[in-house]
Amino acid sequence: MFSAVKLGFLLENGVMAAWKKVIRREDWEKKLNDVRIRKEDMNELVMNFLVTEGYVDAAEKFRIESGAEPEIDLATITDRMAVKKAVQCGNVEDAIEKVNDLNPEILDTNPQLFFHLQQQRLIELIRNGKVEEALEFAQEELAPRGEENQSFLAELERTVALLAFEDVSNCPVRDLLDISQRLKTANEVNAAILTSQSHEKDPKLPNLLKMLMWAQDQLDEKAAYPRINDLSTAMLEDPPI
Repeated sequence: MFSAVKLGFLLENGVMAAWKKVIRREDWEKKLNDVRIRKEDMNELVMNFLVTEGYVDAAEKFRIESGAEPEIDLATITDRMAVKKAVQCGNVEDAIEKVNDLNPEILDTNPQLFFHLQQQRLIELIRNGKVEEALEFAQEELAPRGEENQSFLAELERTVALLAFEDVSNCPVRDLLDISQRLKTANEVNAAILTSQSHEKDPKLPNLLKMLMWAQDQLDEKAAYPRINDLSTAMLEDPPI
């Protein structure tokens, strides 16, 4: 990980030649070793990841071991993860109640999020074969919102289309019943809660690693150098000769 961060620093700061050149491993490693990154910054990066992704136990243990303080109260992570889990399990009504317990303004000020949660409720009714209840819910809760917003109306029509097929495996919108749809809604709620807590909705570490891979791709056009190809090990691999 340290090598990946250092390499990202070098690439971001323009260690590129104007022509294609070969950089020996010992020279490249020396450049990496010359980069100084504070341990506190690394700890902050790790804590940010743990908090944003909701690993409350790991965050608490890391806080004790490293002394890094989280940006938010760790107790709120448990509440946030309970909301996310409820959506992932299809318990949308419970999730909405939990969000309102955390902060009623989250849904009051985010009509798109509230619509998507209600849409997920409709999907769960259809999944469970409650056709009449699904139609009534769509008409009373979602249709009025669709009248006010064309994008909501399009999503509602797409969802109601599930009712037109006895065999959903032949339905062109069957992806709405996939677990990935639950995850999409759960992640949207998670991001909204983080934003309400003045915290980034996405962890910094994955973005840093994406930047690393992009920078390496750019450098590939200029030079042959020991490259990180596997982010899980962050091992430098010599370029092909």
